[in-house]
Amino acid sequence: MKLKLRLLVPVLALAAASAASAQTTLLNVSYDVAREFYKDINPAFVAHYKKATGKDIKIDQSHAGSSAQARAVADGLDADVVTMNTTTDIDFLADKGVVAKDWRARFPHGAAPTTSTMLFLVRNGNPKGIKDWDDLVKPGVQVVVVNPKTGGNGRYAYMAAWGQVRAKGGTDAQALDFVSRLYKNVPVLARGGRDATGVFLQRNIGDVLITFESEVVSVDKEFGAGKVDAIHPGASIVAENPVAVVERTVAKKGTAAEAKAYLDFLYTPEAQEIAARHNIRPRDEAVLRKYPQFKPIKLFTVDQYFGSLAEAQKVHFNDGGQFDKLYQPGK
Repeated sequence: MKLKLRLLVPVLALAAASAASAQTTLLNVSYDVAREFYKDINPAFVAHYKKATGKDIKIDQSHAGSSAQARAVADGLDADVVTMNTTTDIDFLADKGVVAKDWRARFPHGAAPTTSTMLFLVRNGNPKGIKDWDDLVKPGVQVVVVNPKTGGNGRYAYMAAWGQVRAKGGTDAQALDFVSRLYKNVPVLARGGRDATGVFLQRNIGDVLITFESEVVSVDKEFGAGKVDAIHPGASIVAENPVAVVERTVAKKGTAAEAKAYLDFLYTPEAQEIAARHNIRPRDEAVLRKYPQFKPIKLFTVDQYFGSLAEAQKVHFNDGGQFDKLYQPGK
């Protein structure tokens, strides 16, 4: 009997180890300023999945500038899902055969469970009296933005600045003039949204940070409430937060169902509430109405003034495009 027990103990230990190793782990590769949001989403999903299936699941995260993340996935980073802030980054992966060509049709709202918009963060008390876009091109005002060639945050900031001129009845020529003057007031281009916040608050550079509405909550949590004031401009852009299953990875790992369940969860009332608490605009209208911090800004879409994100990428952000022509640091 003792011999049988001695033989049984390592067998049971091996079985337990095998069961533990059998737990599914998903990697969500995401954009920079979404890290706090997913820190709250992930345990909520783990509990939801356990209740629904009886199975344990683990979610790992990776965050950086969205375009840099898309390139990392294209180069072999084994993401099960990508949760980005521009559709062009997922289109890039679709062109590489990494995600499905029809990824937009796989989930509701064009596979964008949440949206955001661009606003301004200024130092406490708003010492430069920033109220709207025109204040950003005044002499002596320094503006911190993300490089639009490395992060979706930066592309949306650029398009918001351009589009607000058009929303007031201006022409593309007038928009070009405004954006050119704006980038003359940019002392440094940040790599991603979180890097831009660090430049603004840790390195103390700039008078205004153009960033996603959601960054207000993150700044208050990380740096303490009262460090910045949020300024909602008269007009800004709708920034969709698209998601997709990485077909290459889930086919290899056998995690397609789990990856889909994770992204489906983002549309549930529970996840939409979490989004709203992080100042990310939920698609669920009932949830949206419960949160008065979402100010009624005049919002315009990318398609209205740029045709599509893909067209904006080609005209404005590809090498030799409009951004390269207008942004000449040091001049």
